[in-house]
Amino acid sequence: MTMDQTALEAALSDAERELQSAVRSGDVEALDRLLDDGVVYTGPDGRCLTKEEDLEAHRTRTLVVEAFDQEDLRLRVAGTTGITHVLAGLKGTAAGQSFAARLRYTRTWVHADGAWRVLAAHASSVIG
Repeated sequence: MTMDQTALEAALSDAERELQSAVRSGDVEALDRLLDDGVVYTGPDGRCLTKEEDLEAHRTRTLVVEAFDQEDLRLRVAGTTGITHVLAGLKGTAAGQSFAARLRYTRTWVHADGAWRVLAAHASSVIG
């Protein structure tokens, strides 16, 4: 039995919220569960990271996100594919350097085996 559209959208919203919480807390176990094994993350600097590189940054605390304050969330579900657009203010440290940024994330999610997982993600800096 498949979930209806409203239930899929609610589950996707919950998964996005859980992902943000995992990033903020450095919860590698939750990130591992929420990220597809083949995920590619393109950062605001244009570099691409694999799932293992992303998890390692959190595991070693090379990346520490102290604040992830969502300002806007828009989502869309089409079949088993979901897209989230998130505008957020972030603060933390990366490779020992403090940062504060306002970023727009676009994430492509896939719904399989009863759960949403991120298949691709891109972040862009928002100026102004």
